[in-house]
Amino acid sequence: MNSPARVTIKDVAARAGVSKGAVSLAFNQKPGVSQATRERIFAAARELGWAPNVTARSLSSQRVDIIGLALCRPARLLGLEPFYMDFISGIESVLAERSCSLLLRLVRDLDEEIELYTTWWRSQTIAGAVLVDFHENDPRVPSLQAIGLPAVAVGHPSLTGGFPAVWTDDATAAAEAVRYLAALGHRRIARVGGPAGLGHSAIRAAAFATTMRELGLAEGRQIATGFDGKEGARATRSLLLSAERPTAIVYDNDIMAVAGAGVAAEMGFVVPDDVSLLAWDDSQLCRITHPTLSAMSHDVHHFGAEVARTLFGVIEGTHTGALQVPTPSLTPRGSTAPAPH
Repeated sequence: MNSPARVTIKDVAARAGVSKGAVSLAFNQKPGVSQATRERIFAAARELGWAPNVTARSLSSQRVDIIGLALCRPARLLGLEPFYMDFISGIESVLAERSCSLLLRLVRDLDEEIELYTTWWRSQTIAGAVLVDFHENDPRVPSLQAIGLPAVAVGHPSLTGGFPAVWTDDATAAAEAVRYLAALGHRRIARVGGPAGLGHSAIRAAAFATTMRELGLAEGRQIATGFDGKEGARATRSLLLSAERPTAIVYDNDIMAVAGAGVAAEMGFVVPDDVSLLAWDDSQLCRITHPTLSAMSHDVHHFGAEVARTLFGVIEGTHTGALQVPTPSLTPRGSTAPAPH
């Protein structure tokens, strides 16, 4: 499917019946055009959804060396979360090779994200974008495809519409985590996941439940959270106080797993003698915690680099499909052990 053509200063000039130079003079508040012509140019720009390049490049240049990334996350959480630090580092490693830059913005919700990307694209601020944290029936897909934004979607292809996707097989990884703990003799396994609306959280939740059934285990309790340590701690406390206390807990990220280990110690449980803990995303946090955390590991830096390479392929017209990077694999450490008798 062909994407809509990007609106340029030439289109605005044609709509207003003037030269490109006149459009430039009007938007830069320079003399040389009458007020009536200036107003006609502004009206044409509004009709076409065009804005001048806010990065002060030559309006005649079509080369843009900035990539956009908007994150719908609190600034405090972003600063604490190792995943995005490694992911952005991987993107930057590829951008540096091309002397390009990353434009990062935090947004409150998906509507604000759509508006931001639309403004960036129409004002020729960015050459393309990296889209993350997909939801089921994500509203960004139709909105950003409609404006022709070149983008790479970080998520399973079932969530990302027509955008080229770079993804990991979260379902297989979640199943491996459950099977590993079951092989250690655990029969009561719980999961502390991310927000229920996030596509990858839903995929992991479904795979967790399916694998528990396949192994003949009782349906494990799953708690949806917001990824931060405080919520991970609260969820862990709830699980360890329950009548059917789990002997193993799987967490959707390392921050929540570290917080969970702290809560277990606070409540008098010994990890892994009383309860085994397994994190997702094997960051440095997992290796400096005592005991060290078992984790579903993958190279997040490499993941980010592959996303950036794929985006340049999209921009240059050489890549349109999905790319699956290696599935997270189990790294057993000190926080998992056979189930207590």
